[in-house]
Amino acid sequence: MKKTILLLLFIAFSTIGFSQSGARIEFLNKDNTIDYGTVNKDSDSGVRTFEFKNTGDAPLIITNVQSTCGCTVPTKPTEPIMPGMNGKIDVKYNMNPGPIRKTITVESNAINVEGGKIALKIKGEVIVKPEINILEKKKTLPSQ
Repeated sequence: MKKTILLLLFIAFSTIGFSQSGARIEFLNKDNTIDYGTVNKDSDSGVRTFEFKNTGDAPLIITNVQSTCGCTVPTKPTEPIMPGMNGKIDVKYNMNPGPIRKTITVESNAINVEGGKIALKIKGEVIVKPEINILEKKKTLPSQ
């Protein structure tokens, strides 16, 4: 009988331990990554949005959002995100020509991510549209 009571107490305490209450952050983007694809420097603003939802039972507070370099500027929510509500983090890339591979670190009070930190990523490639000079002579191949 003692063993049965101890087993039931152990199960009860284990269940309580796993049902922690608090804020939980769930991003809507697959793998927390936004793919810019191949974009033209002159026709794209470089702004993308990571949307998330607080699936917990406490207000979600985003305390800090920072990028790996100055070419990517993230904007965090200023108000707490209440349970069941959505929020967004805007990211502006400065559209330097070449490949995009940047990481944005989000710090929050979310209990479902280790240390309250989660990494967001952007990827893609920025190209420059070649300029066509109508005054330039066209190169022709010599005829054989």
